[in-house]
Amino acid sequence: MTFDMLYSKIHRATVSDANLNYVGSITIDEELMIASHLRVGQKVEIVNVNNGERFATYVIKGKAGSKDMCLNGAAARKVEIGDKIIVIAYASYNESELDDYKPTVVIVDDENNIESITHELVGSDHV
Repeated sequence: MTFDMLYSKIHRATVSDANLNYVGSITIDEELMIASHLRVGQKVEIVNVNNGERFATYVIKGKAGSKDMCLNGAAARKVEIGDKIIVIAYASYNESELDDYKPTVVIVDDENNIESITHELVGSDHV
């Protein structure tokens, strides 16, 4: 049996751009991708804190240091520049892998600078 668990998330990032005239996906600053262990093409769920939208897309790499968090294509209609989003990736783990299970949680500030990285599931202290 496998369990779908949180693999990684970028918590409360700020949408920096929304580009409707693009093929699709979310552009994420390469530094944030590295910190959160996200890969190009990886499926992610986006949760828009401002309007409650939840949708899936895939990751493309943005320029390192750009602080990009840009929704592209149809997903651009689900956000506004300045919205707070959570980027979530899940992975399947077997029961023995859960003994050492540690998700990666990257907490960012309003400009998408990394404030902290933890392997704990944090609650309301980080809103």
